[in-house]
Amino acid sequence: MRVAVIGAGTMGTVHSEVYAAMPGIEFLGIVDPQWERAQALATRLGTTAYASYEEMMVEDPDVVDICVPTPYHKDYITRTARAGKHVISEKPLALSAQDASEAIQACKENGVRLFVGQVVRFFPEYRKLYDLVQSGRLGDIGTVRTFRGGAFPNAWNDWYANEHLSGTLVVDLMIHDFDFLCWCFGEVDRVFAKQLLRHEANRLDHAFATLRFKNGVIAHVEGSWATPPGFRTEVEMAGSKGLAHHNSQESVPIHLHERRGGSTESVVEVPESPLLHSPYYEELAHFIECIRENKRCVVEPEDALRALQISLAAVESARTGQPVYLSGREEGSVGA
Repeated sequence: MRVAVIGAGTMGTVHSEVYAAMPGIEFLGIVDPQWERAQALATRLGTTAYASYEEMMVEDPDVVDICVPTPYHKDYITRTARAGKHVISEKPLALSAQDASEAIQACKENGVRLFVGQVVRFFPEYRKLYDLVQSGRLGDIGTVRTFRGGAFPNAWNDWYANEHLSGTLVVDLMIHDFDFLCWCFGEVDRVFAKQLLRHEANRLDHAFATLRFKNGVIAHVEGSWATPPGFRTEVEMAGSKGLAHHNSQESVPIHLHERRGGSTESVVEVPESPLLHSPYYEELAHFIECIRENKRCVVEPEDALRALQISLAAVESARTGQPVYLSGREEGSVGA
């Protein structure tokens, strides 16, 4: 299967390294307008660098993997779908529910598959927590608490610091936990959130969101781009039969905080894994398998849309100070 990657940033590098090592993949190359950056990565991985999307598409890929800033997702998804190529896109699917829905529809209309990188479902500790919930070993779940965060990320044109491009960490980062919790507990009824947003002054972004699920579960979700360098995650689930807890720092024997460029500011951080195949490898291998065998995916595009809707509801709640209902039955509801 012939695969090309758009974007030579953090996630583009992660995905490219996976394809270069994956059996049965012809890794066609990497597209990035910063051609020197794409060339350096392509040389290291033994593939080709392209300065434009059009130049790469001449090579006729089967799959295009989109790892560019969020505002460009919809355009590349729809262009690729119209070319009859399968699409893998990093999360979030878009910055609005309408754009996300239109991207999904474009893929359906053109008969191609769309996969969205909600990679948390492929982390073994999160999969184990999901299995514990589904098996009933924890009993009836009452409350859940999650944390995800690290230092403020640096990237192309500092786009994470522009809330109109990133959607803030609520849309870019906490969406992972929203997706995971929906996987475990189903539909969310109500969202209430608070956020500290200080991009211009001191590059801080920290948020809390409380989700009430239709089945009665209440989840407290915390996200941060305001902590010292070193990405970490945490989950705690309390049920009638027991308590389950995960802390990523407990499984990491060495904690390294590097000083980069004379400062302690971090580049975009991604969680690391000691496994033979990282969760990113497992995720992309699953996507490719779903294409080859026409299988249902662990995370369907509608799941990614639902997580985005929750993220947007949290942003709206933080802005207004009011709870937002996703069911459409209250004032301040968020629709599809």
